[in-house]
Amino acid sequence: MREIYTLTVELESGMNAKSTWKRVIELSEETDLYDLHLYIQKIIGFDNDHLFEFFVGKSWRKRERVFGNEDENGFEERKGLDTMLNEVYPLTGLKLYYHFDFGDSWMFKIKKGRKKKYLVKGITYPRVIESEGENPDQYPSWEDE
Repeated sequence: MREIYTLTVELESGMNAKSTWKRVIELSEETDLYDLHLYIQKIIGFDNDHLFEFFVGKSWRKRERVFGNEDENGFEERKGLDTMLNEVYPLTGLKLYYHFDFGDSWMFKIKKGRKKKYLVKGITYPRVIESEGENPDQYPSWEDE
């Protein structure tokens, strides 16, 4: 039976981040990092129009492993983004981060819950189970400032 992971995705910083934004989501342990990226884009309401990466480290400044979509020449590729969550976790002493748009630098910390859950028939995954804060504007109107 497939395990369901409960992840807390929390916005740590970003060009237009003004308040707390946190979502608790449930998704299959077999979700890959690229699909996690797409789901985060969906629930925050962004346009999925910039490069991004996931990385593991003690903090966002101390990266130990990077999963990204940019090669050494700046060309887009999905290097490591087919890595499934059950290959990333457990992260003893480390954290998973999601960095979107290297210019505006939207940084998210992703924590996995400890309680084991399993797929429930009739429930569609992924899904948001808790929500805190409103979605930030990816491209705010400068007239609003």
